[in-house]
Amino acid sequence: MKKILAVSSFLTFTIASIISFLHINNIFHVGQLTASIFWWLFVVEIFIFALYKKSLTTWILVAMVIGIRVGFDFKEIALNLGVLSKVFLKLIKTVIGPILFSTLVVGIAGHANLKQLGRMGWKSLLYFEVVTTLALAIGVIAINVSQAGVGVTLPEGYHHDLPATVTKTWQDHILDIFPENIAKAVAEGQVLPIVVFSIIFGIGLAMLSEEKRRPMLQFSESLAETMFKFTNIIMYFAPFGVGAAIAHATAELGVDILFALLRLLLTLYVALLVFVTVVLGSVMAICKIPVLTFLKAVREPVSIAFATTSSESALPKAMENMERIGVPRKIVAFVLPTGYTFNLDGTTLYLSLAAIFVAQAANIPMTLGEQLILVFTLMLTSKGVAGVPRASLVILIGAAAAFKLPLWPIMAILGIDELMDMARTSVNVFGNCLASCVVARWEGELDDAKLHAPFHESDESPLRDKEERFIDNH
Repeated sequence: MKKILAVSSFLTFTIASIISFLHINNIFHVGQLTASIFWWLFVVEIFIFALYKKSLTTWILVAMVIGIRVGFDFKEIALNLGVLSKVFLKLIKTVIGPILFSTLVVGIAGHANLKQLGRMGWKSLLYFEVVTTLALAIGVIAINVSQAGVGVTLPEGYHHDLPATVTKTWQDHILDIFPENIAKAVAEGQVLPIVVFSIIFGIGLAMLSEEKRRPMLQFSESLAETMFKFTNIIMYFAPFGVGAAIAHATAELGVDILFALLRLLLTLYVALLVFVTVVLGSVMAICKIPVLTFLKAVREPVSIAFATTSSESALPKAMENMERIGVPRKIVAFVLPTGYTFNLDGTTLYLSLAAIFVAQAANIPMTLGEQLILVFTLMLTSKGVAGVPRASLVILIGAAAAFKLPLWPIMAILGIDELMDMARTSVNVFGNCLASCVVARWEGELDDAKLHAPFHESDESPLRDKEERFIDNH
């Protein structure tokens, strides 16, 4: 039955796409109603397919398709659905602080190997900087080849209010790393201050005697297991949150600005695809990471990141799935949140591409040297924006003002920034998941038995085996 539904859905999708293409280009007189009927028939078919498939990832993808149709056909309803996506994001963000604290403390105090912590730190930073520099280079090359900013014209009457910018010095960026109040850091979702606090706490705990260390360690282990279960409960709401986010974005965007900036959008997607296949694909080959297993492990967190445009929303599931394919928890807990500050591959590529697009659209010629200075500045100022949807736009506005570039091209980018943010956030999550595998391989602790075992979706925590053994023994 699943095969029949898959073939039927593909045929319906093809027919609906052809009819929509004919309608948009006025090749034949085909009514919008006819296209909508076929699209909704496609939605019904994939909905039934999801019922048979019984997979959370499938439901998330189906919810995205339903969201697109609702956004196109019922705009007023779709614009009010944004509250559901915000509920999902709020629930996910409640997990971030406790799960980072507990996993890092267990990873550090439970093994008491502080030298390894230092090794993981410099290895992670070295890998992050090499990969983000390559992302930056691909972005510069892509925009110079496509010349997407040349001759850009906006739809008549188009206007978007730009977000306010706050200029930060390098001293401010350093101060942002350290927590002044851990409760405030957790409440505001400040990932790096939570990581710093948890590392120092874990080191302090490791220095205690076994008698005093054990109760806190057991508490942290229980907290980690509880938060993974908490995440699994929240994930049942993911299709609703994701579908609502896509519906709201589709209704808000419209099609006029999409066609006006289609070349820029395609340039970003192609550049990100090249980066993932060439750079990250090469990394997987060098580190002997099976592509299919890794893709299965990251498809759910990447899907969530794509729809919500927030890397934080995917963090708990990404941590869980990386542990399931053999990355030790202590490495996952250290590398993933650290990468959210220092390894924003998609955002770095986007910023390099978008900054030069602004100059091209304003007809301001820039030498290669000037371009490199601009994009390196953006790379340094973009650290720590992973948890905030479209925060990179604020970074771009600040850089444009600093380099005396006009802001109207950024107003144009704002019109399609939701679609661009989906892609770059997905690559951020994909790249950080891979980084945890790379560091684990570099440390000689990647479990090849788990890595090469078939990966199946599970509603259970990766800790379920430990729990089952506990129950059996008691």
